[in-house]
Amino acid sequence: MNSKDNFQVYEKRKFFMLALVFLFLIGVYWMLRSLKDSVFANTVGLAYQPIAKMASLCFLIPLILGYSKLVDIFQKHLLFYFIGGFYALLFLGLGYCLSLPVIGLDNAVEDPTRIIGWVCYLGIESFGSLMVALFWSFVASSTSPESAKIGYPKIISGAQLGSISGPYLVTKAESLGIPNLMYISFSWIILIILLIAIYVRVVPPSLTGISENDDSGDAKKNTGMLEGIRLLFKYKYVAGIFCVATFYEIVGTILDYQMKVLARQAYTTPETFATFMAQFGMACNMTTMIISLIGTSFIMRKWGLTVCITLFPVTVGAVVTFVYFSPSKEIFFGAMIVIKCFTYALNNPAKEIMYIPTSKDIKFKTKGWIDMFGSRSMKALGSLVNNTFKESTQTLLTYGTIMSLGVVFIWIFVAAYVGKTFEKLSKENKILS
Repeated sequence: MNSKDNFQVYEKRKFFMLALVFLFLIGVYWMLRSLKDSVFANTVGLAYQPIAKMASLCFLIPLILGYSKLVDIFQKHLLFYFIGGFYALLFLGLGYCLSLPVIGLDNAVEDPTRIIGWVCYLGIESFGSLMVALFWSFVASSTSPESAKIGYPKIISGAQLGSISGPYLVTKAESLGIPNLMYISFSWIILIILLIAIYVRVVPPSLTGISENDDSGDAKKNTGMLEGIRLLFKYKYVAGIFCVATFYEIVGTILDYQMKVLARQAYTTPETFATFMAQFGMACNMTTMIISLIGTSFIMRKWGLTVCITLFPVTVGAVVTFVYFSPSKEIFFGAMIVIKCFTYALNNPAKEIMYIPTSKDIKFKTKGWIDMFGSRSMKALGSLVNNTFKESTQTLLTYGTIMSLGVVFIWIFVAAYVGKTFEKLSKENKILS
């Protein structure tokens, strides 16, 4: 077997292992995501959810600073061990606390002073931001644009199995119990850590991105915790990635809250509300899996990145307009499925590819700020709209629609710019540093 054949074999092994890691990572994420609002609604109260989303923005700032510091100190795969280990212990502890009669879910009194609800909500929110951002930074640091167009859709397709199995377990919440689902989350995170350990042993260092010689020696230079913010404002291209990667959160947060308010009126216990959210998650991810298998790779190869990232805001604008004229629980349910489906099947793999012609600091530090702080800041902005107009459903619908369409209008032009810039950087083989 010649060196070219060996390379192809190892690349297939690489993307298979990454798809397996992402399968369990997304499985845990969707399992916890399905539980998050149920636990919060039945301990603190759903009326405080917009405030919780805004609080998560402040909560993430020290985490991002700590993450940026760890990027300077440790090899990339070791971050999975430290950060994954922290969250594994957190959810193990939350599972135990939720089973206790006084502070757990047996206490049906909704009270904003119940700390367990806030810890659960903020912990799950930060897990989704931190671990998913870490995974994609890890992948982007060792993948070429050509390999990404083939390998990224495979990772996304494989992940859909996890994103379906996680919510499926939550549909059994009435028999399994929410504390036991937290214990399952703990065990899956431990499995992720073990898979990363295997990955760095069975795939050559040149394909895993753990070599200290990445980015022409950049990896050896400590640039500080705030370097990611500096680079975000230094390059228009990177600022454009910020918009493409986060603007949908504003629209999604506004629609999502309205759907949950209507659902909460119909499902009043922790288990039934969690089951509804799990069914929503399964519907989203089954649709995403079908599109990923059939269309994502084809669209990327046929029409390129620019089409992928501009098609999404156009679709979101059409969905928002339709919801405004036909608002109901079922319509909100369907609208959120469309938005989430395009997010995971099209926008996410496309936005991750945009980081390839960038340096290690941009891939890890700036991307960390974008995926965590940027994402949460956009959710906070959407939550501010929700919190301001939550007393009137019609007022929220009207002002939410106006703001959403304004965001979409800007988003389309930024996406077109970023797509064209990416194509230019790739063609000239340039790396932004």
